[in-house]
Amino acid sequence: MAVVTQLRNTEMSDAEWEARCDLAALYHVVDYMGWTDGINTHFSMRVPGEPDKFLINRYGEMFDEITASSLIKMDFDGNLIGEQGNFNNAGFTIHSGVYKARPEANCVTHTHTRTGAGVSMIAKGIRPISQDALQIFDDIAYHPYGVPATVEECESLGRTCQEGSCVVLMNHGLLTYAPTVQGAYMRLYNMERACELELIARQMNTEPVMIEPYVVHAAAERMQSIRDNETYGLMDWQGMVRTVEKKGADFRR
Repeated sequence: MAVVTQLRNTEMSDAEWEARCDLAALYHVVDYMGWTDGINTHFSMRVPGEPDKFLINRYGEMFDEITASSLIKMDFDGNLIGEQGNFNNAGFTIHSGVYKARPEANCVTHTHTRTGAGVSMIAKGIRPISQDALQIFDDIAYHPYGVPATVEECESLGRTCQEGSCVVLMNHGLLTYAPTVQGAYMRLYNMERACELELIARQMNTEPVMIEPYVVHAAAERMQSIRDNETYGLMDWQGMVRTVEKKGADFRR
């Protein structure tokens, strides 16, 4: 399939273009991290100044092909705004469901990695057994597998997202949301790490050492204040963007 790349629309606001560049960068970072599943996962950003619209990938593009101008713009009714192209129906359901339920969410991530999908097959699968898990343990929500691309699933996911911004989609994968791209990325990074270590621990012929409850509680209090700050994950995010750019990623077009 030919990659569709357009020049920036001159009527587009600077804020929207910046959001497009951030989202395109996120796809390249996720590709670099190896968190892809072909064309079948998706990341999105709410359009600044247009709270009922969001940006998402054009269905069919590989993550390392995505650019700021190749992203498509949608509203919560599933209408394309200006652009023409395919979109993933299940992806629309997931992202619109989160944005409608969480007005503070401006970026949503979703992966099908082996570690995330593996843990998603285990009830309450993430345990407080690693410092990575403590980064997100107090903010985890578990969402039961529903019928994809339905109104019922959209509304159900919205309700689950009231319980936490680090969501294990049972029998499916992982999802995070945040006010910023760096916040959503940092949550996803810690979830992926926690899941990886969880699966390693479950392969050992011994019970893991559980972190003491008072430490888990103290970590939760600390992380709640850190995650609320818009600088949460910023340096990690900036470093990853520099990394993919040094590798030749050309997404700012």
